[in-house]
Amino acid sequence: MKRKVLALILAGAAACSLTACGGSSVSAEGSQGTSAEGTTQMSIALRGGVYADVLKECLPAFEEEHNVKIDVQELSEEDLHTSVALNATSAQGAYDLCMVDGSWMAEFTSAGVLANLTELGYELDEDIIPATTSICYVDGSAYLAPYYGNVTVLMMNKANVEEAGYTTDTVDSLEAVLDICQQAQANGKKGFIYRGDSQNNLVVDFLPILLSHGGWVVDENNQPTVNSEEFVNAMNYYMELIATGEAQVKDDLVASVDTGAATMGVAWPGWYTPTADSAADYIALNGKAVPGAEAYNANVYGIWCLGIPSNSQNKELAAELLTYLMDPEVQYGTVASGGVPCRYSSLQDEEVLKTYPQYEVVCQALESGVYRPVIAQWTEFYTTLGSEMDNIINGAKTVEEGLNDAQAALEELMAK
Repeated sequence: MKRKVLALILAGAAACSLTACGGSSVSAEGSQGTSAEGTTQMSIALRGGVYADVLKECLPAFEEEHNVKIDVQELSEEDLHTSVALNATSAQGAYDLCMVDGSWMAEFTSAGVLANLTELGYELDEDIIPATTSICYVDGSAYLAPYYGNVTVLMMNKANVEEAGYTTDTVDSLEAVLDICQQAQANGKKGFIYRGDSQNNLVVDFLPILLSHGGWVVDENNQPTVNSEEFVNAMNYYMELIATGEAQVKDDLVASVDTGAATMGVAWPGWYTPTADSAADYIALNGKAVPGAEAYNANVYGIWCLGIPSNSQNKELAAELLTYLMDPEVQYGTVASGGVPCRYSSLQDEEVLKTYPQYEVVCQALESGVYRPVIAQWTEFYTTLGSEMDNIINGAKTVEEGLNDAQAALEELMAK
């Protein structure tokens, strides 16, 4: 059945735009309840981009079967975070379903933002990659479902890599990454491209490098560890690496690597879909700083989960919608449009891999992924750390000065 679904989508038979499918985008104050015609009104808040696009394709069938009209609001990451958090304080919630980034979980849990999915009859199934579910539970009950498998990958231009004497499958350590980027720079091309346009991007795209050195930003008690030997080593390495290239925004990073103007950068599956004949490809970092070193889990999750706000006016119907959207067959059908389910049945399917071989890499990255710290102060944490990293990169402080200052500020933050 699922092969038939995929074949139809690949042929374009199942493609539809938001307009054609009857979806819409409205403000967070969109109406809910039941209309005069008996149609139930629902409202959902999604992360804009491909993450929302693949989900919206699935809504018309549910709307028709349940006599529902679903208003969709697509928001930036920051606006989605703020909107869901603020609406959770109202007596009557504006949303019945929302996308949630894993890093918000501690904040949302402490504030009672999310409904208990287990109590609503929803449970995660065994087809979902286990590591992606670790953020979803609180005291044994599920509060989130991992929907879109966003995870860091290392994007690279194949020709530039080959000019340096490597292939994508022989990039076996961070040492090899630096060697390739330095050779590319010597050949008159940019080496490593990084995102320096926000503290969040600066920190998150650095985390795979930090993990590969055996470091992390907090210890098991969520106390800061940003002036550790591992962090210092990772930052010194990163300074060498980014010196081969420059800072660019996301779209420019993708275009630079794809055209060969640049060689490598940390990317996410939602940005770029390589094929067998595309100029760029990506790999999952194996977590080794040098060949033969210990391999750490080094791929960072940016998974977009689905949850139901605790003040939803349609909790039972929202639970049905969640169950439908997380159905293995429904999720499988989103692959051709850029969907990345956190499911073995999609990412290891032979028909999928024939057309989209990169999903083997994505599956590996999801299996060895790491969520950002589950702390309510994460936004302030990365803002503080990112500011000091920016000071280091711009030469205002040495690595040791910047990380020591960050450590002191973060200890004060976590002590509040």
